[in-house]
Order: sequence, then C-alpha cells, then structure tokens
Amino acid sequence: MFRDRFWLSLVLTLPVIAYADMIQMWLGYTAPAFPGASLIAPVLGTAIFAYGGWPFLVGAVAEIRDRAPGMMLLIGMAISVAYVASLAASIGLFEVEVWWELSLLIVIMLLGHWMEMRAIGQAQGALAALAELLPDEAERVLPDGTVTTVRISDLSVGDVVLVRPGGRVPADGTIVDGSADLDESMLTGESTPVTRGEGERVVAASVSTDSSLRVRVDAVGDDTALAGIQRLVAEAQESKSRTQLLADRAAALLFYVAVAVAAVTVLAWVLLGDPDAALVRSVTVLIIACPHALGLAIPLVTSISTAKSARNGILVKDRLALERMRDVDAVLFDKTGTLTEGQHAVTGVAAVDGDEDGLVALAAAVESDSEHPLARAIVADAAQRGVTVPAAGTFRAMTGRGVEATIDGRQVSVGGPALLRESGVRIPEELGERVAAWQSRGSAVLYVLSGEGMLGALALEDQVRAESRAAVAALHRLGITVAMVTGDATQVAEAVAADLGIDEVFAEVLPEDKDSVVADLQRRGHIVAMVGDGVNDAPALARADVGIAIGAGTDVAIESAGIVLASDDPRAVVAARTLSAASYRKMIQNLWWAAGYNLAAIPLAAGALAWAGFVLPMAVGAVLMSLSTVVVALNAQLLRRVDLRPGRAAVG
Repeated sequence: MFRDRFWLSLVLTLPVIAYADMIQMWLGYTAPAFPGASLIAPVLGTAIFAYGGWPFLVGAVAEIRDRAPGMMLLIGMAISVAYVASLAASIGLFEVEVWWELSLLIVIMLLGHWMEMRAIGQAQGALAALAELLPDEAERVLPDGTVTTVRISDLSVGDVVLVRPGGRVPADGTIVDGSADLDESMLTGESTPVTRGEGERVVAASVSTDSSLRVRVDAVGDDTALAGIQRLVAEAQESKSRTQLLADRAAALLFYVAVAVAAVTVLAWVLLGDPDAALVRSVTVLIIACPHALGLAIPLVTSISTAKSARNGILVKDRLALERMRDVDAVLFDKTGTLTEGQHAVTGVAAVDGDEDGLVALAAAVESDSEHPLARAIVADAAQRGVTVPAAGTFRAMTGRGVEATIDGRQVSVGGPALLRESGVRIPEELGERVAAWQSRGSAVLYVLSGEGMLGALALEDQVRAESRAAVAALHRLGITVAMVTGDATQVAEAVAADLGIDEVFAEVLPEDKDSVVADLQRRGHIVAMVGDGVNDAPALARADVGIAIGAGTDVAIESAGIVLASDDPRAVVAARTLSAASYRKMIQNLWWAAGYNLAAIPLAAGALAWAGFVLPMAVGAVLMSLSTVVVALNAQLLRRVDLRPGRAAVG
C-alpha cells in the first residue's frame, strides 16, 4: 500500500514543487506559464492529500479511537492543517500557501512507512517454510498390501504409509515394519542419524537415509510435532509484533506539545486583541509540527544500516532486531550447523597394526557404495589423505549394524557397537583407552572388522567451526554470557563447550524446550540473542529478543529470525552488535535533532519573541523544517563510514 501510494504521489509532487514560487526563487528559474498553471498546486495537492495522505488520516482516526496518539495522528493533524491553510490561501482567505510542503511531507512519510513495512509478513513466510518440509503426497498401504499414492491431507490416524529410502515421513507415527537410520536433525537438532525400528515413534518431515519403512499414522494435521512448532513460531512472532517504536513515542510527545502550544497561542493572541494573528500563529505552530525529519529519523538510518550490513554478510530482516542487538547480554548458540559444521568428519583413527592410512582406505572401500552420512565422512577423509582406495565387491548393508564388502578376497565390515556385539569381537587392549576417550566425548565410533578380528576403529564428530572459538572469545570480551543449546547427548555438548569456553550448556533439548530455554534466560533478566539454523530453532529464534539465523540454514529459521548471517561465520554476531550500536546512536541523534527542531521552532512560531519584534513567518518555518530534514539525512549518511571490519578483525 505505501509503496504504490509513494510512487504515484511522487509523480504528482514533482509538478507542485516545480511551480512553487519559493522553489523557483531558491533555484533562480521561472516555470513555463500556461493557462491554468495556477491550478497545478491546488489540484495536484488535493489529489496527493486525498490519495497519499489517506493511510495517515485513517491511522490518525484509529489512534484517536484508541486514545493512543502517535506518529499517525501527528502526521494526520499536520497534513490536514497544511491542506486547509493552503486551500484557504489559494482562494485568498489566508496568508501563505504550503502546497509543496504538504506534498513533499506526504511523499516523505509514505517513503518512511514503506521502509518500515517491508518486514511485515515474516510469520507467514516462516509458517510456509515449515509446511514445505512435508511431502505433498504419501504412499498409503492398503489392507491387501497394494500401495496407492494419496495427498497428505487425505491421511487418517491408523493408516499405514510406506516411506522409501531418502523419503520424508509424511506424518507422526509408529514403525510397524522395517528399521532405518532417520535424519531428524531438521526437527531435533541431533547431528547423527538415529536408528529406529519396529514399535518406535517417528516424526513428520524426518528422512529415512537407508531403508524402507512402514509407518502407522498416529497424528495428522494440527496434532503433529511439526504443527506444534508452527504454533510456537506464530505465537512468538505475534508477541514480538507489539513492540512500540521509539519514533512513535517522540511523535506522541510532539503531538501533545503542538496541540497545547497552539491552544495557548490562540488564547494569548486573542487576549492581546489580535484575533487575526491568533489564527495565523496557531496554524503556523501546527504546520511546523509536521514531522518531516521525524518521519525519516529512524527509517533512513535503518535503510542505510540494512544496506551496509548486507555488504558485510549481515542481512537485517527486522529493523527492531538490529536496534535491540546493542542491549544483548546473553547469546544462545545452537550447536549443530552453527558452532559446528553440521557434518561429521573423521577426528580419530586407531589401527591395530599402526597403519592409519591403510585402515581409512579399507573402511572407505567398504563404505564407498553407502549413502549414510558417516560413510560419506570416511570416504571424504580418505580423499583428503590421498590414499588409494581398493576396489570392493558384494556390498551389503546390514540395517542397524553397518555395511560389509569383499576386498581382495576377504570380507571386511564397518559398523558400530551393534556390529561388535553381534560378531563377538572384543576391542583390543591397545585400542581400549583411545576408544573409551572417544566415547566419553560422545564421538560416533565405527569399528573395522575382518575374519581375523578387529583391524581398528574410527572416531567421527560434528566438526567445530574454526571461527567459533574466536567468536566466543570476542563476546566474552564484550561482557556477554555465551550459552549453547542442542539436541545432542550431554557428553557431546559438554565436549564442544569445553573446547570453545562456553559458559552454559543445555543438552538433549527437544524442540519445544529450546523455546523454553530462551524464556528461562529472559526470566533471569537476560536480553537474549539466539543464533541457529534449523527448524527446531525457529520457535527460539522468534521468541528471543534478537533472532539470528545462519544463512546456510533452513528457510524457516531464516524467516523466523530478525537478522540473517549470509555466511556460516559466527563472528558476524560481533559485527552485528557493532552495527547495532552505531545505528542506534544515529537514530537517537536524528530524533533529538528532528524533535528538538520542532520543540525549539514551535514557541517561535507561536510568537514567544514577539515582544522583541521577532515572529517566525510561516514560510520561513517551512524552509527551516525542510532544512532539518536535510540535516537528518546527512547525519544518517555518516553511518556509511562505520567500518565493521575492525570488529571482525578483532575476533579473527
């Protein structure tokens, strides 16, 4: 609405400004004369007032009805007084017409509100991103065993659905046939796929990585876990939308001041016996109260800071989030995909014969045909080491245990504790201490076995980002408490926290509890910034005072956050704080200048110095009002000189 009205009002305003006597005098030109040229300002000015000013007039009425004066009422009062005064001047009933000021005021206000309203619709975007995690269709297994494709909306509790390898579970349910490793990271934050078998529950949107499943549907629609997360996101974003803007508070103050001074002005000049001056002076007061500069004080700074942050990899979606960032005293990081890479890597190798490269090559040969995330990590490690991976044949996946293949005539298998128990092989004494250390950290340990027994073991962990340690240290230097929340096991979380020097750890946390963790920190008096990238982070991102999403994360996390980091570098959180402080400083300076000008000019317009022979003319007041807008605009431009790189370098 504001965008469309801005562009049309701008087009109509250009002729009004071009034919304004004052503008022609300033710029030293004479506009072409033609019959009816004198009607350009009244006709176009009326159209601008009716069309461009309509949202502000409606908003003013709403604020009057709610008894909560703010920017809309101040703008509505100002443009109404300016319109009536200009119309009266055009027909010879008043002293000065301010058509061009009226038109320019409306255009500037439309531009400011357009900037402010671009963030509207975040909740719809977040909920849409959540819904997209679910497949559109499901394969329903009929009583006779045949499979038919149906829409998700047609599923009912009790239906049995087939989930193929690589497919998403369409609804919450219980496995009735089969077992598979399920990737639930989008919902639980658990970085390692979880093995689920018959009788165990699965949640909608989780992915079967390696095998087919038959799932009996237990919950559909609004009863699913995913729908619960949707509700949390919607509620959190709704609660945040009630935040009041600082400019509105300034506008409310200015409204009361302007109305009070105008009333006193009328009374004073009438008592002095000059009713004509009472009318002129009071109208001048109300027109000078037009919040030209005030309307741009915050939106212009926000626009510049948003553009500047984008060039530094910080995307500001919610202007209030950037303003609040300067007050944050606790940063809550999600672990997986934020402080860590979100992908497993081989972190330890122990070979019975001491040949670690040979063990990795052998394991990579067995895992080369597997699509399991841990298998891909082993193959990637072999490539990084530059070892030659031998050819493998007769590959076979052993669900829940591991994989096996034939290499150079001998059978080699790779798997976890279940494979070890089934084979009856014991961990050699020389490997026991290292394996125990890996397990105490929560590492995923895979064993390489052959006919002669155990050949060795590999430890795999979700890799900590190289920049995470520096980011945590920089936040500590700023006096900020750093916490971490994750769905991973306690020992995994504590190992990462110890590496990074994190103050507080929340481990084995369910999606709804992540939201509760933020609420708990807030109840303790903290102003919380939440940094995450997964669907399970969305409610916490929305509930936090500032939600910061890693740009490589899911769409819903990005939609739920106020700030999005385009890269995976958590050090950008420090840069965001630097920008927040600089932006807020400019906002306050602009507000003081904008409101300060009005508060200083209003008494002069009322005739406070008339006893000394000075009365601020309406035209001069209008000019000064425009100059105050220029000052605010120039001051906002100084924000471009703030260098965010030292903040990044300081933590690098």
